[in-house]
Amino acid sequence: MNENLFASFMTPSLMGVPIVVLIIMFPTLLFPSPNRLINNRAITIQQWLIKLILKQMMLIHSVKGRTWSLMLITLILFIGTTNLLGLLPHSFTPTTQLSMNLGMAVPLWAGAVLLGFRHKTKMSLAHFLPQGTPLILIPMLVIIETISLFIQPMALAVRLTANITAGHLLMHLIGGATSVLFSISTPAALTTFIILLLLTMLEFAVALIQAYVFTLLVSLYLHDNT
Repeated sequence: MNENLFASFMTPSLMGVPIVVLIIMFPTLLFPSPNRLINNRAITIQQWLIKLILKQMMLIHSVKGRTWSLMLITLILFIGTTNLLGLLPHSFTPTTQLSMNLGMAVPLWAGAVLLGFRHKTKMSLAHFLPQGTPLILIPMLVIIETISLFIQPMALAVRLTANITAGHLLMHLIGGATSVLFSISTPAALTTFIILLLLTMLEFAVALIQAYVFTLLVSLYLHDNT
């Protein structure tokens, strides 16, 4: 069991060719573009949820911030569906890869920060030095604020990676323990199986919550810079 503990986190390949791009593109098939005047119930509920989420996220934004609405709703839908599909047996979860999460976090964070320096230059620079700071502390505070600014995308990526990876590892360990206990003690195996079911339900919630948290933090960075 220990030998295959991290096997599910390895990039899948077909005949030696990585197929991670196809896996990343797969969630787009779950959100078809409606081309009818009257849609079915599934697409109607889907559109209603998208509008509800978008309305909640855009409440705090200015007109400039609302231009990011399409990008933010695409981000939360992509991360949420990718996390949920990764809970299926023998599937691969791209959001367990730190490189991919950094690839999402860094451009979005950089875009928000550059937008702030372009439209709110004085306010953006003021974050590096709070008003009333003693002269002797100015160099130290500037360094600390600069480090805290550049660590934001890393925190975004590491938070998503750690939460999704930890859940998958825990499910793998409990699932392996359940299969072993069935040949030793049936009551103990049933107990661990119930724990596994509860953990699976929790992971469904975590998959959606982490998508919301990631997008919400990007939205807050955007709000601070617009």
